[in-house]
Order: sequence, then structure tokens, then C-alpha cells
Amino acid sequence: MELDFSIFKIEYNKVAPKKGRVLVSEPFLQDTYFNRALVLVTDYTKDGCVGFVLNKPLNIKVNEVIADFAFCGSTVSIGGPVSTNTIHYLHTLGHFIPNSVHILDNIYWGGDFDFLKTGIQSGEIQPEEVRFFLGYSGWQPGQLEKELEQNSWIITEIQSPQIMQPTTDVWKDTLSQLGDKYKIWSNFPENPSQN
Repeated sequence: MELDFSIFKIEYNKVAPKKGRVLVSEPFLQDTYFNRALVLVTDYTKDGCVGFVLNKPLNIKVNEVIADFAFCGSTVSIGGPVSTNTIHYLHTLGHFIPNSVHILDNIYWGGDFDFLKTGIQSGEIQPEEVRFFLGYSGWQPGQLEKELEQNSWIITEIQSPQIMQPTTDVWKDTLSQLGDKYKIWSNFPENPSQN
């Protein structure tokens, strides 16, 4: 009997990458940052792609990585392997923060960091309105497209509440919503030899 390995071929990539969509890694991608990762694309142009891993929260508070920061309760997530010594943020504050970039729905990226700090200190900005990331995910021109050809990622969309909640289950939940084939992927053990 011949085995059918087409179950591991991505058929969902008729959706093109663009700002506001997410990249869902295939279940066997062996990479510390991208293993079972969900990456929100915040910029996609001919010059490359930028995004943030949504499902790799750290057990670190933002005031542990930024001195004199008022949000002692907010956690930080891994954003990706690029510039891991930098902090980035997504928020739901619209253009309240100058120079913010609209991503989708009520989700914005970055903006005036000093304005953010002042808003936090005054209590105008609440912890649930901001998500912080160490580093970011970045692809050179053509690099992401090559990874898509290699079946490393599925491109889809998620709702904005899933973006602002730092949970590890969003990878599995997103795959489960893409149909039976991907539901199987979501339940596949990380290390099949230990099953």
C-alpha cells in the first residue's frame, strides 16, 4: 500500500500575503521562533515583509525590559528573530498615538513611543490596549515567496481579538478553522517519534 503524503501539502495558499493577514507555520517547521507560529503581517511590499509572532508570550513583564515603564503588569512576547534587542508594539488606540500604522480593523502598529509612555503614566492607556514584542519577523524580497513555495506557511486571516490576546493556542485554533486537513495538522504531535 502506497502512503498518501498530500496531507502535508498546503492547498490554502491561493490567498496572497498582505498587511493584516497571518502566516501559519506548517507543523514540522523546525525553528525556535517559527515552530507552530502564527505571524501577523504588518508590512508587505516589494522590499520585503515584516510581522510579529502572536503566540510566543514570554514570562517577562515590559517594565523588566524598559526602565521607568508604568505597565508592570503587561507581558512581552517574542516578535521574531530580527533585532531581538528592540521593543515593538501593536495597539487598539487608533490614531490616538501619532504616527501609528493601521494594520486591520482596530489594530495599529507602533507610533510615537514617548506619547505611548505618557499615556500609560497618566492612565489614559490601559494594558489590554497594547501588546509588546521583543524583536520582529522579517523577510528579504522574494524570501517569503520562496518559503511559501516550500509549503512552510499557510496564509489566512484572523479576528482582531485573537491578535491582542497573548495565547499559545491561537496556532492550533486557526488551523482547526481551515478545514479537516488542517485540523489533523493542529492535532499532530510536535515530535511524532514520541507519540
